[in-house]
Amino acid sequence: MTGWAALDDELARWREGGREVEVWWRDDDAADVGPALERLLDVRRTADVPLALAIVPAHATAALAARLAGEPGIDLLQHGYAHVNHAPSGEKKCELGLHRPAMVVLGDLGTGWLAMERLFGTRPPSGPLRVLVPPWNRLAPGLVPALPEIGFTVLSSFGARRRPEPVKGLRQINTHLDLIDWHGGRGFVGVEAALGQLVGLLAAARGVTESHTPEPIGILSHHLAMDERAWDFLISLLGRLKRTQGVKTSAAHELFASREARV
Repeated sequence: MTGWAALDDELARWREGGREVEVWWRDDDAADVGPALERLLDVRRTADVPLALAIVPAHATAALAARLAGEPGIDLLQHGYAHVNHAPSGEKKCELGLHRPAMVVLGDLGTGWLAMERLFGTRPPSGPLRVLVPPWNRLAPGLVPALPEIGFTVLSSFGARRRPEPVKGLRQINTHLDLIDWHGGRGFVGVEAALGQLVGLLAAARGVTESHTPEPIGILSHHLAMDERAWDFLISLLGRLKRTQGVKTSAAHELFASREARV
């Protein structure tokens, strides 16, 4: 069994076991207004699913802040600082690595947070969450212990986390299903591939014992890089999850509530 039928079957297994699937949705690389952002916001409204929007603070515009002001169902996260690669040629792209002094990298993050506060304020419902989303989902492990010291309470990257709390005072809740095939043409990964990955993630999470709550499954989109097939799939997937009994589509601020607080 493959495709949508396999997804329906796996979700049914969760219901039969009396367990609830928890999923969340993050979109990366927001910086300005434009047609792609409008399409993203329209998908969010149509699906009625909460969106965590990762914003690049060094490039974020006042127009973006004005557009998002009062827009319901959206949590704002900090996406590094400038989304600039500092790794040497031949290495994987990385902004938050140890290619520069650690204090310089952490200083950039602090400057980025000040930019987030200046643009979006500090109060709910529009103030940003103290959540760091590393550009390219890469962060030097040596920097992780310093994140709570500069105010971050949650780290959100990609892939299975090693532990719920990498260091004291910092939770980690990742995304797991990327809709873009970055190494194979930068288009949509394809319906069968995406659903196969999602079913595998759900089956693995279902195997976690009741005494160990599985990590919420995160869907990752990139509104500036998506082709028509990716948009169509995202709409179909979010709609199906929203309509399915036993699936909870959580907002970022709900997921991070035990550690996260708006300031």
